[in-house]
Amino acid sequence: MTTTHTFNVHFWLKKASIKRDGTTPIYARIWIDSMPVDISAKESVLENNWCDKANRVRTRATNAKSINDALDEINSSIKKAYKQLKDEGRPITAQTVKLRYLGKDRAILTCKDLMRYHRENELKKLAPGTAKNYRATEKYVDRFIKKEFKVDDVYLAQMDYSFIVNFEDYLRCCPPLRKSQPLNNNGIMKHLERLQKFTTLALKHGWLKADPFALYQLKYEEFDCPFLERDELDTMTNLSISLESMRLVRDIFIFSCYTGLCYIEVKNLSKNDIVTGVDGEQWIMVRRQKSNTPVKLPLLDEAKEILEKYADYPCEENGHSLLRVFSDQKINQYLKKIAKLCKIEKNLTFHVARHTFATTIALLNDVPIETVSKMLGHTKLSTTQKYARVIEKKISKDMAQLKEKLKRSRKKLEYKATEFDHLKIV
Repeated sequence: MTTTHTFNVHFWLKKASIKRDGTTPIYARIWIDSMPVDISAKESVLENNWCDKANRVRTRATNAKSINDALDEINSSIKKAYKQLKDEGRPITAQTVKLRYLGKDRAILTCKDLMRYHRENELKKLAPGTAKNYRATEKYVDRFIKKEFKVDDVYLAQMDYSFIVNFEDYLRCCPPLRKSQPLNNNGIMKHLERLQKFTTLALKHGWLKADPFALYQLKYEEFDCPFLERDELDTMTNLSISLESMRLVRDIFIFSCYTGLCYIEVKNLSKNDIVTGVDGEQWIMVRRQKSNTPVKLPLLDEAKEILEKYADYPCEENGHSLLRVFSDQKINQYLKKIAKLCKIEKNLTFHVARHTFATTIALLNDVPIETVSKMLGHTKLSTTQKYARVIEKKISKDMAQLKEKLKRSRKKLEYKATEFDHLKIV
């Protein structure tokens, strides 16, 4: 349904604000549906040189042409702002037209406009580690538009299903931003997921009329993150390391293996996060930075030993942090060297510790997956299932228990012969 509005723009003198030089400020008044709003034209004129009938400066006055040209330009820009809002199907009032004219409600018409709006308004709501990935997606989108359309930008209306499919094809064959980080399938899907965040934002604001992702499905490949077996964890724990910084990295990694905390949670862990739990024992109580969900778990003896080892580290200067944690890049570099010393042929990163806690420490010791999910701070059980895999050892252990139960059941059902077996009931 088309909505019509009464729309008018005229100029007037604000006689209540005469300047020291005797000139009067000129204002533009926007009328929409009998509701006015005023905008300063940033021009002024002597009252005698103003024509109320024409709403312009009299031609014989000094600077009349330059002032009238400026007023014509303002009039044209206000009408353009009105048309933009109308074309976008946005609510139209004198105030919304004013905001659009002043650039406080900037029109989002192109892909770059949309990405800029997201950068200026939405990116600050995200964690730094997440925000940096959007910059990479923006660069890929920018390169794709230049290659596919031979222009610097495209209108939002051009971002349809074909745009999404062609962007995926481009990502599969384009050179990566960094030669050391080639794009795999899941990396491509991540860029498409971020592009979907852009288009969803445009849909919510009414800048896009149709969802280009409506018929598109993101296809992630299952990634099985490695974890340490019990013997590998013991080997690393008992490894003699002379270099202090490498020894510290090993200890922090082991601490994460027995707590399930991720890198940033270990880095931010302070004295205040160690509390007395319902059982009177020491517990870790923090909130996940990623989802803000609470994480509550009892402190295992192995984790306590590491905190006691570095008990002298917390102080006011470091915010009472319990452990000195290097950058994640430096930690992962050290972990690869430690893995080599332990003859562990796995791609060891700090995140492996979290999977080790879920699988080797918790699941293989019969901790229910629901409990593991709570300790990891997951909001969905399906997320935990990716961490706590039912591996061969667990299957073997469960089947052994099942065999034992079946064996006991058979013994109970076995028929015992008696001296009256030859008698029959008639």
